[in-house]
Amino acid sequence: MLLTQNENQVKDAAVQFDNVFNRIENKLDKIALIGLGYVGLPIALEFAKHFKVVGFDINAKRIGMMKNNVDPSGEVEASEFENKTISFTHEMSDLNDARFYIVAVPTPIDAFKQPDLTILKAATKTVGKTLKKGDYVVFESTVYPGCTEEVCVPILEKESGLKFNVDFKVGYSPERINPGDKKNTIDKIVKIVSGSDDVSLDQIAQVYESIIKAGIHRAPTMKVAEAAKIVENTQRDVNIALMNELSLIFENLNVNTFDVLEAAGTKWNFLNFYPGLVGGHCIGVDPYYLIQKSIRTGHNPILISAGRSVNDGMPGKIAKRVATQLEQAGVEAKKSKVLVMGITFKENVTDIRNSKAADLYKGLQQYCGQVDVVDPLADPEDVRNHYKIEMRPVPANDYDAVVVAVSHEEYTEMSESDFQNYCNANALFVDVKGIKRGKINTMKYCSL
Repeated sequence: MLLTQNENQVKDAAVQFDNVFNRIENKLDKIALIGLGYVGLPIALEFAKHFKVVGFDINAKRIGMMKNNVDPSGEVEASEFENKTISFTHEMSDLNDARFYIVAVPTPIDAFKQPDLTILKAATKTVGKTLKKGDYVVFESTVYPGCTEEVCVPILEKESGLKFNVDFKVGYSPERINPGDKKNTIDKIVKIVSGSDDVSLDQIAQVYESIIKAGIHRAPTMKVAEAAKIVENTQRDVNIALMNELSLIFENLNVNTFDVLEAAGTKWNFLNFYPGLVGGHCIGVDPYYLIQKSIRTGHNPILISAGRSVNDGMPGKIAKRVATQLEQAGVEAKKSKVLVMGITFKENVTDIRNSKAADLYKGLQQYCGQVDVVDPLADPEDVRNHYKIEMRPVPANDYDAVVVAVSHEEYTEMSESDFQNYCNANALFVDVKGIKRGKINTMKYCSL
């Protein structure tokens, strides 16, 4: 039976696509990581235990640090760079030897809380310029369902001149790394994988199975995998929003929210979520991707939008509560001096992006006389450039209130007397995360 030219193309490509994992396993082909932030670098180093890897980032300064075994994000120890078959580069030409690309770049929101795909599009364009027949491209960046096929694939086709699923294949495997978590590392978290067809799903799964001890979940489509990632963080966002709204209710009832949750948590099926600041580049961002996509397809996601509104409004609510508590204690808020402890987006990380602690700081400035901020992990220059905030190297000793906004380990280990060293007599202690509940006896205590 004679095959048409197109059928021959598909047959030839299938042969190439079928042996991608074998070629990587035998170190004949390289894996390329595009984007070496808190997601991309750990993945690159994990793969480099077994395969040849090239790590690409457009930031030459960051590449220079990684060449010297330094993680700019502060997540990976220097020892993790040792004995790995990996090269770091910011030169596109160094990607020519790769046959399996993994894109792990940020997907933030803009000032109007709309998805900002600028970085993802640029990274996809970079890959497209080096793409060859038989190559794979796997996206890990968080996106709305359908984005990989609707936005990324056309860019790859345009830049490469190749045809999707004939000359190259695509997959989506959402990142699940938890910054600052040294227990649930990348190899211990089940990895969702998906492909543009059955062959790509199988090959992509084999590549990830080689490093993920926890196992692989094969999603039936890329849209399912994209949606799964969005749902993970949207679920947490909505549940935390409920806790935050409860804290606003219980404030008016003069009831401590953490006491309520401790009591309610004695039931076996009660979900353990707590109030707090919801920032960062996952929980505080991902629901907006789903919201926008939902509205475009004809449904107004009321619950998800309301949850976002509650969580985004918490810094302002807490700032107002601090001012009210100061006034009740006989301190004129506009003449008060307040210390904010912590400005990273969560505990025990250096990342300050989309930090609600920074929003809290700015909210306090509206109500209070002087507001200082300290953080043992945040880089003062990054904070200055990103938020126009000047951090203090050390706290003063005359604050009317101290607000522990981020529960860094250094703060959880401090005693009440340690905090009192920063304060005037009868100062207010604001415990946003409830880390010192039952341990503050002299200072006026306040939490959500």
